[in-house]
Amino acid sequence: MKIYSWNVNGIRAVQKKELLVPFIEKHAPDVLCIQETKAQPEQVEDIFAELLPEYEQYWHSAERKGYSSTAIFTKKEPIQALLGLPEDIKKKYKLEDSYGDTTKEGRILTLEFDECFISTVYTPNSKEDLSRIPMRQAWDPAYLEYMKQLESEKPVIYCGDFNVAHTELDLARPKENKGKKGFTDEERGGLDAMLKAGFVDTLRMFHKDNGHYTWWSHWGGARERNVGWRIDYVMVSESLKDLVKNAKIHPEVLGSDHCPVSIDVSL
Repeated sequence: MKIYSWNVNGIRAVQKKELLVPFIEKHAPDVLCIQETKAQPEQVEDIFAELLPEYEQYWHSAERKGYSSTAIFTKKEPIQALLGLPEDIKKKYKLEDSYGDTTKEGRILTLEFDECFISTVYTPNSKEDLSRIPMRQAWDPAYLEYMKQLESEKPVIYCGDFNVAHTELDLARPKENKGKKGFTDEERGGLDAMLKAGFVDTLRMFHKDNGHYTWWSHWGGARERNVGWRIDYVMVSESLKDLVKNAKIHPEVLGSDHCPVSIDVSL
């Protein structure tokens, strides 16, 4: 099974550039997880139903139009689609009451298949002034708890834009960015917790060095010079580790300030 993840930074904009469908046709993902669609289903699903008839579409859109939101296109019919976080976890971490209620921003979408759960997440960023760090300290453990809850039933694959570079290998200029948005100790600790909980960062199974980035600033020719950050990940349950045949990033795929990431897994 080929599983891809891509923050498209506006699915309608990528489609207008005629870059999304050619990407899908070339790479033929079995499951494509999409973040930051910035779209409501009624705005786009008829278009993609015609252009990509082999894919079923699932959407979790923000209440605020043109903002955030996630989607999954899949060739394989799921058992069910799950939107957002379970109510008990939202209440436990007070995510409904605080931080501008990020639970209404369409940031989490999960499909259950016979073999596993596949979840995609668009993690809120902490903002330039780090004002959302307290929210991240609730969001990150809440999402991790949800993944562990699902894992108690069957293995989990989760992917998306985590809005954090985990280690100094995951961004081109770690010294200049230490303590800034996306590279604070608090945000990095969220990914540490995922690894300690037994989930596996699939790219690091195959690539131990730096230079593997998934997001670049629009300024200063950063993408051309590969001055980037790795903030997009595919994580898997430990029980799936030996089934992962490769993990890649795809910097040649244009259309967004992020590039896709993918795994091949024998399910």
